[in-house]
Amino acid sequence: MNRPYAGTRGFKKTTQSINTADPIPSDTPVVEVPIEPLYALRVRDLWTYFRSESVAFKMMCAYLIVEYVRPQSIISWLDALPWGQLTLIAALIAKLLEPGPKKLVSDAANTWIILFNVVILLSAFFAVYPDISLAYLRNCYLWAIIYFLIINVVNTERRLLVFLLLFLLCGAKLSFSLSKTWAMRGFAFTEWGLQGPPGYFFNSGELSIQMLMFGPLALFLWFFFRPYLSKWTKRFLLLLPITAAMVVIGASSRGSQLALAVQAYPTLIKARLSFRNLILAITVIAGALYMLPDAQKARFASAGDDKTSIQRLLYWKHGVEMVQEHPVLGVGYYNFPAYYTAHWPEDILFGVAQLPHNIFVQVGTDAGLLGLGCFGAMILQTMLIARRVRKLSELPALHKRMLLPAARGLHIAMWGFLIAGQFVTVTYYPFFWINLAMMVATGNVARQMATR
Repeated sequence: MNRPYAGTRGFKKTTQSINTADPIPSDTPVVEVPIEPLYALRVRDLWTYFRSESVAFKMMCAYLIVEYVRPQSIISWLDALPWGQLTLIAALIAKLLEPGPKKLVSDAANTWIILFNVVILLSAFFAVYPDISLAYLRNCYLWAIIYFLIINVVNTERRLLVFLLLFLLCGAKLSFSLSKTWAMRGFAFTEWGLQGPPGYFFNSGELSIQMLMFGPLALFLWFFFRPYLSKWTKRFLLLLPITAAMVVIGASSRGSQLALAVQAYPTLIKARLSFRNLILAITVIAGALYMLPDAQKARFASAGDDKTSIQRLLYWKHGVEMVQEHPVLGVGYYNFPAYYTAHWPEDILFGVAQLPHNIFVQVGTDAGLLGLGCFGAMILQTMLIARRVRKLSELPALHKRMLLPAARGLHIAMWGFLIAGQFVTVTYYPFFWINLAMMVATGNVARQMATR
C-alpha cells in the first residue's frame, strides 16, 4: 500500500533553508515543514525536526524523560542532582531568552489553576497544623509552573506531535517491561501487583493510573496515524494500549481496573462505531476477564467488606465531616492524617492514619469548597476544550489533522483518572496536571490553526 507523503526530500530541503534564515519569533514554528511526513513517525524525520527545535522545547522533553522514565533511579550515580528541577529551570530561562515577542497562551484553565494555588496557600496559613501544610506546598505550586511551561512551549502542531509521542514512549517503557514481568510470572496474582521505578509510579495503584492516562491516547493516535505508518511501526504503536491494559490488570488495583472497564466503551466502540471495533471491544473485555486472576476476582467480590474497603469508607465519611466543619478552606493543606488521628483514633485500622484515598475528599479537606470549586472548574475545562476541538476539526484547516484524536484520547484519559482517583490519593501527582496542560496545548494549537 502506498503511504501518503512517503518521501522526505522536501522536508530536508525546508530544514536546511530555515537553518540559514533570520531568527524566528518564539511564538512561531522553528522549522516550517509539511506536517504529513512527520505523521509517518519515521525516527530520522522526527529527530531531524527535533534537533532544529528551541532549547526550551528540548528541555521540556527532557523533563518528561526525567519524570516518567526516571533514568536517575535506574543509574545510581545520576541521582546526585535534582534533574527534574534543573530541566524546568533551563526550560524557563531558555523561553525567557528566546527572541521575538513573548505572547502567553490564554485559556480559562490558567485562571483556575492560579486561583487553586492561591486557595491552597491560604489554606496552608490558616490550617489547623500550618507547619505540616507549609512543608508540602511544593507539591502543589510546582505543577502550576510545569503547566504554564508546557502550554507556552508546546505551542505548535509539530511540537505537540513530538511531545505527545515522547509521552507515549515514556509510558511504553513502563508498559512493555511490566507487562513482560506479569507474563513471566504466568499472569499470577500478587498482593503488591506490579511496581514501577521509584517515584510517582512505584506503587501499583499509581502505576495503573499512569497506564490509564497514556493507553487511550496511544489508541486514538494509532487510529489516526495508521494510514501513514509502515507495517512494523503500526504494530509497535498498537502494542502500547494493549500492554497498558495488561499492566492495569496485572497491577491488581481494583479502582484502576474499574476505570479501565469504563474507558473501554468510548475508546473501542463509541469512538468508531463499526462491526470490527465491536468485535475488538468484545475480544479485549473477554481477554481481560480471562487473564484476571481468581484471587483478584475474589478481591472484587469482597469489595466493601474487607478491611481495606472499610478503612477507606471511614476516611471518606470523616473527610466529609471535616469539610462540613471547615467549609471555606478545609482543615488545612495535607492536614487530613493529623486531624483524623486527633479526632477519630478509634477508626484507624492500619496503625496510622493515611491520606483519604479519594481525590475529591483530599481537595475538600485540603482547601474546602473554594478549592473544590477551582478543581472542578479545571476538570470541566478539559471537557470543554475537547468539545471545542471536535467542532473546530470540521474546518478545512483542521480536517484530517491529529488534534481531534489527541483531544479524544486526553479526554478519555481524564475520565480514567477521575474514576481511579475515587480510591487513591493522587491529586498532586502528575496525572491530572500534565493531562490538563496537554489538553490546553491541543486546544491552543487548534484555535491558532482555525484562525489562520
